[in-house]
Amino acid sequence: MYELKDRDKIIVFTGPDGSGRKSVAEAVGHTFGMDKVISFVTRNPRPGEVNGQDYHFITHEAYREMERQGEFLESVEISGHLYGIRSVDIENNLYQKGSVYLILNYEGASILKKIYGDKVIRLFLYADRRTVEERERNAGLTEDVITAHLNYYDLEMGNRTTCEHAFENYDLGQTTYEITNTLEAYLQRDLVDKD
Repeated sequence: MYELKDRDKIIVFTGPDGSGRKSVAEAVGHTFGMDKVISFVTRNPRPGEVNGQDYHFITHEAYREMERQGEFLESVEISGHLYGIRSVDIENNLYQKGSVYLILNYEGASILKKIYGDKVIRLFLYADRRTVEERERNAGLTEDVITAHLNYYDLEMGNRTTCEHAFENYDLGQTTYEITNTLEAYLQRDLVDKD
C-alpha cells in the first residue's frame, strides 16, 4: 500500500449536478498536470460521456463482484445506480504525480475526507437552480434525469459550508482562475503567473 507523502493532495470537486464540476475540474487538472481518478458506475453513459474518460461503465454484476473483492474505497448508491472509487487508482496516481483530482457527490467526498483527512481538499461548485437546470437541458439529459438531479439540489447545496472552499460557477475562465490561485497554496508549484 502506498504511503502518502506530506505534499500529496487529493482534490475533490463536488456540488450539485449541473454546477460545472467536470469542466472546471478538467481545466484545473490540466493546469496543474493532475490526473483524474475515474469512478466506476452501473448506469449507462449519458450524452457526451465516454467510457474510461468520464466513468468506467460496468454492469451491476461486475460492480458487485468488485465490491465483494474489496476493491472499492468508497461506494454509494444514487437513484438506483452504484458509484465507486478504487483505492488502488488513487494511490497509483498519487505515486506517479503527487496529486490527483476526482469529481464526486458530497457523500463520496465526505468518505474520502474521513479516510485521507487533510490530504483531501473539497472544492464545492454551485450555480442557482435555474442555471443548473438549463445546463442539464442543453447537455441533452432526459427530463427524468434532470428531475432526479434537481431533487438532490437542495441537499447538495446544504453541504456547501462543510467543504474547504466554495465557488460560484457562472464563468468557466473566472472560476478556473480562482480555484487555481486557491490550490497554489496547497500544491506549492508556483505555476500561476502573478502579473
